[in-house]
Amino acid sequence: MTLIIPPDYHALRLIEENGIGWIPLAKAARQDIRPLRIGILNIMPLGEQYEFNLLNPLGLSALQIEPVWIRLESHAYKTWPKGHLDELYLTFAEATKESPLDGLIVTGAPVEHLEFEEVEYWDEITELIEAARSTCPSTLGLCWGGFALAYLAGVEKTNFEQKLFGVYELENLKPTHSIMNALDDKFFCPQSRFAGLSDTAMESAAADGRINLLAYGPESGYTIFESSDQKQLMHTGHPEYNASRLAHEAIRDQNDPLVPPITNFDFQNPVNRWRMHRNTFFQQWIHSCYTKISL
Repeated sequence: MTLIIPPDYHALRLIEENGIGWIPLAKAARQDIRPLRIGILNIMPLGEQYEFNLLNPLGLSALQIEPVWIRLESHAYKTWPKGHLDELYLTFAEATKESPLDGLIVTGAPVEHLEFEEVEYWDEITELIEAARSTCPSTLGLCWGGFALAYLAGVEKTNFEQKLFGVYELENLKPTHSIMNALDDKFFCPQSRFAGLSDTAMESAAADGRINLLAYGPESGYTIFESSDQKQLMHTGHPEYNASRLAHEAIRDQNDPLVPPITNFDFQNPVNRWRMHRNTFFQQWIHSCYTKISL
């Protein structure tokens, strides 16, 4: 239906150009509709530029969505514009003071090379994730956010010598699943990471009943999975990326010896082959959150 965002939001032009409806909070407050409050813990580099990558698929929902941008107090946000955090972002405590969130997204972060306990904000993020587990219908972890959730479920990540970088095909392992049932049997998704999860570790965790495996790719491994109680959904790819974001990373990293040439993607003529996966995946997740709070 529409996004609830400030009228001076920096990416408003992009939102309107992409045909995404929006209204300011003051107008939303006068309507007899309770929007879904979706928390977004954004720890991506250049996070202000990244925001639209999530608003785009969220804004296509048939439901009214209020994005609640969340910041960590223990993170420096060195590549962010000064003042942007103070203008738009809340701590998790502030975001949940009046009412709980209806869903939480934990983004990726460029810290795959570190052990989790070495990440400066690990203690804070684990407390936040555990709090969300008891109060929030579902937490969605993307890329490193998915690795963090997997680690808390007892699955260790494996660091790569070279980056897994490109657009890869995935197989839908559970086409009757409430998240996966609208996705194709085969679909494409960007991957941009220096770490992964071994097939053996993932299959062992599934056999132990800790996780459910939902999608697999021969190059990217088990990429979509969930906790056995379906409170946490993990996607180690970047379904939210638009083509320009992926092209930016390819141009930025083209002279990095640890980053091979990007696979199945021409950054000089970027073509988005995963838009349907992105939109459908997020809509199914939103519907899942809505269903859980409506029971």
